[in-house]
Parts: sequence; C-alpha cells; structure tokens
Amino acid sequence: MPIASSATTYGAVTKSFHWLTALLILTNLPLGWFAAQMAEDITATGGTEAQVARAALLFSIHKTTGVTVFFVALGRILWALTQTKPGLLNGDRPFEAWAAETAHWLLYGSLVAVPLSGWVHHAATTGFAPIWWPFGQDLPFVPKSEAVSEIAATLHFLFIVVLAAALAAHVAGALKHHLLDGDATLRRMLPGDIPARPTARQPGHTLPLVAALAVWAGVVGGAGALGWFEKPGGGAAPSLAAVESDWQVQEGSLQIAIRQMGSEVKGRFADWTADIAYAEAADAEGRQGAVEVVVAIPSLTLGSVTKQAMGKDFFNVEAHPTATFAADLVAEGDGHVARGTLTIKGQSVPVEMPFTLDIDGDTARASGGLIVDRRDFGIGEGAQDPGQLGFEVEVSFSLVAKRAGGAG
Repeated sequence: MPIASSATTYGAVTKSFHWLTALLILTNLPLGWFAAQMAEDITATGGTEAQVARAALLFSIHKTTGVTVFFVALGRILWALTQTKPGLLNGDRPFEAWAAETAHWLLYGSLVAVPLSGWVHHAATTGFAPIWWPFGQDLPFVPKSEAVSEIAATLHFLFIVVLAAALAAHVAGALKHHLLDGDATLRRMLPGDIPARPTARQPGHTLPLVAALAVWAGVVGGAGALGWFEKPGGGAAPSLAAVESDWQVQEGSLQIAIRQMGSEVKGRFADWTADIAYAEAADAEGRQGAVEVVVAIPSLTLGSVTKQAMGKDFFNVEAHPTATFAADLVAEGDGHVARGTLTIKGQSVPVEMPFTLDIDGDTARASGGLIVDRRDFGIGEGAQDPGQLGFEVEVSFSLVAKRAGGAG
C-alpha cells in the first residue's frame, strides 16, 4: 500500500487519518452525551460524591479526546493539502457528486469547529473537569467570561448537530456505493492497495463549499432567531432592596474562591447590599461602627458549576436565597477587623474578617477577606473528598463608599 495518495487510490497516511478520526468521533460523541446527562442529573438531585467524580472523569476524557480530535483534524487537513485527491467514481452524476463534496466540506469544517468551540467554552469558564493535555486550560485571546462561555457552548452544540448530520450522510453515501452501486468507493479506503478509476467528469469545489457555508450559516442564524444565544432571564431572582446607610457603597465586588479537582474556581456575587456605620473615634468598647451585609445567593456566578452550586446539597437557594454578615468594626493594630456572625443556609458561625480602610474626606475605600469552611454551613455535605472539592472557601471584597450627606 503506497504512503501517498494518487488519482486512483488513497495512501496509507490518509487512510490512517480517516479511521483514527472516525474512531475518535464515534467514541467522543456518545461519551459527551452520557457526561451531559449525568451532569443534568447531578444538578437536579445534588448527586453523591461518587457520581460527581464519575461525571468529572467522563468530562475530562471527553474534553481531552476533543482536543486530540482538533489536532488530528489539523494534521489531516495539512496532509490533504499536499496530496492528490482521488476523484469520485460517480462524478458523472452531478447531484450525487455535489452532495458528496458538500458533505466532505461539512465534515472537514466541523472536525475543527466542534472541538475548537468546546475548547473555547472550557477556557472561558472555570470549574469542573480539567483537560488532561499538559496545556489547554486557557486559550490566548479567550477571556474568563460567562457570556463567551455560553455562546461557545451553544455553538459547540450546533456544530455537533451539523457534524452528526454530515457523518450520517457520509456513511449512508459510502454504504450506497458499496451495496447498491457496487463500486470501490468504500473499498479503496480500506487497508490494501485498491485503486479505482474515477469518472472523467468531476464536480468543482466552489458550489459545494458555498452550500456548506450556507448550512452553517443557516444553523447558527436559525438558532439566533430562536433566541438560543440570549441569556435566559426567567429564573432571575428579584434584586435586593437598597438600604439607607451612613456610608453608601458606590462600587464594589464580592467574590469567593474554592479549589475543585486541583484547580481554583472563582465566583462573584452581582447583588448585595451593605448597611455601614463608621466613625473615626472608637467608643468605650473599642468599636468604631458596625456593618450588615446581605447577599443574594442566586446572583452568584461560579463558572461551569453555577447551577450545581444553587442545588439543595450546596446553597439550596430555594430555601435560603440570602446570606447575611453582621459585625462590629474594630480597630486592631495598623488595620481593622469586622468581628461578627456569618449566616449561610440557616447556619450562623462567628467569624473575624481583617480589612484595610482608607478614608479621604467623605470617600472611603476598603478591602479585605476571610477563609471559611463550607462544612460549617452544611454546603456540599455529600462532597467529603477535598481533592474533589476543597473545604476552605476564600471570601474577599473591595468597595468604595461615600459618607451620606457628604460632598459629591
């Protein structure tokens, strides 16, 4: 069997690429489906630690195999560019030839688009299952963004649909050639030197390429028209009511970080309020003020595990939609400490949070944080392996506040 292809036969390298790609795709498509179904079940029920570990394993295999498909596809395309492509055996049947070439364009394009969109989805979010390649958790020019991640996830699904349809058409066409036409279209892709004389008439590449582009555009455009790229808002929780405070927060962030499967997963709460009272002079007990922070738990974004975090085994947002931190503000050494109680999921735990404070006229800037054990609040009780989900959760904040009644 020759290494290179010719006008009448496929070479050994091309055949190897073909069957390796087929093996990877036919393995990875059902693997991804099973992993997604398992993740949905875990999101709905909370899942056991063993179920989460199995789902993570399946997703890691799926992602790693997907990245492998991407590089195999690139190698296949680069090799094809250097080779003579054997002509079609039914080139004298214009519609069949056009359909076959269109399916080939869809296959080649989808073999790149499917894994690449999945890779972008992985790189744009945080959490859950890592890729096992020594690189690839992040991608150049791909920001950590839930919006980018959601768009990439939608495109990944749409491209999978196109790939599956093109693959089905490709297999059906090969079987037709073999069983009905009795020609060597399928046999010449099998091991061995099986040449076959192409028809004199062959289809061009332009119309099939245009048809393939029209299919991709139609699928993506149709999904857009149906609102698939719009972030669902039906489940959004009502915003917390504004609070009157001696110091009004003008801007700020409230974040958490936890380690999952060896990687740090960061999250941010978009909706929270702070009732702050503070005076430069301490009272007789050393207190300079007090703060009460109310956090809307449904406003949390936590990468790919956001939905899971809202479940009963974790934050249980249906029963406990808010968390509260109430503390006295005390000067200590060169800094300050907020000493009080953190209440999450109905569990109240005494905590101390060191923070820095800089007051310039009527403007105050503060930042700080603390580390809590999620088990103290009954969060993730089914996940007792810190290698799967760490026990320590880092909470951090930063804010700018204006004194009520102060200048501008």
